[in-house]
Amino acid sequence: MFDTLKSRIFQGNQFIKDIVHAPMREQFRGLPVLKNSNCDSCAKCAEICPTGALSLNPLKIDMGKCTFCGDCKNVCTKNAINFSNFYKLASTSREGLIIDERTTKELYEKTAIEVKKEIVSMFSRSLKLRQVSAGGCNGCEMELNACSNVNFDMGRFGIDFVASPRHADGLVITGPVTKNMAYALEDCFLATPNPKIVILCGACAVSGGVFQESGELAREFFEKHPVDLYIPGCPVHPLTFINGVLGYIRGKAGNGK
Repeated sequence: MFDTLKSRIFQGNQFIKDIVHAPMREQFRGLPVLKNSNCDSCAKCAEICPTGALSLNPLKIDMGKCTFCGDCKNVCTKNAINFSNFYKLASTSREGLIIDERTTKELYEKTAIEVKKEIVSMFSRSLKLRQVSAGGCNGCEMELNACSNVNFDMGRFGIDFVASPRHADGLVITGPVTKNMAYALEDCFLATPNPKIVILCGACAVSGGVFQESGELAREFFEKHPVDLYIPGCPVHPLTFINGVLGYIRGKAGNGK
């Protein structure tokens, strides 16, 4: 017993106390920082981008397509493209994921998520989600699993993944939605009781990612059903997911208070 207590004291707190202001390692590629004035339109960045996330004149990055690989930064000799380690990247609009020179982390954090009173009143204390891997590589799926581990402990905010769509308040979709998964995704959506929310998690879900030109995709689901929250990344970091969902259901991310 005493050995167990000594071990517990030695280990300290395993969970991240302040999920909102948790430090992120410097190497993490988060919100892009663009300097259009430095860009000479050489187009090297656009040519090397695997998903067509960059556009020129003016310089913009679509985080919904971006895999955050950093190749664009590496080929840019004018220091026009950089990545901060700011991880709160979720947006309630698809257009909100398109970043230009004017986008700062302060502005993005303030405007990216549109708060709806009915969502806050309905889901702020408890949100049960069914995760659907619609042809994903398992990268985002592994990060979503990590959201419930002892470090991030998403359950303390009342957010949990459930096994059945009939027990869920909404869906979290990962993967580009392949033909083989299109019916299953639609069936899962219909089995989820109303009112429900739809969250897209990762570049593949948001835009098709590196698979967007594949003939094996069937993304008609997004033409029929509205999306409530877009969370970019490849894969999505647990802090990005948790802060995004908290911001959407509570009006602001917080420490569970």
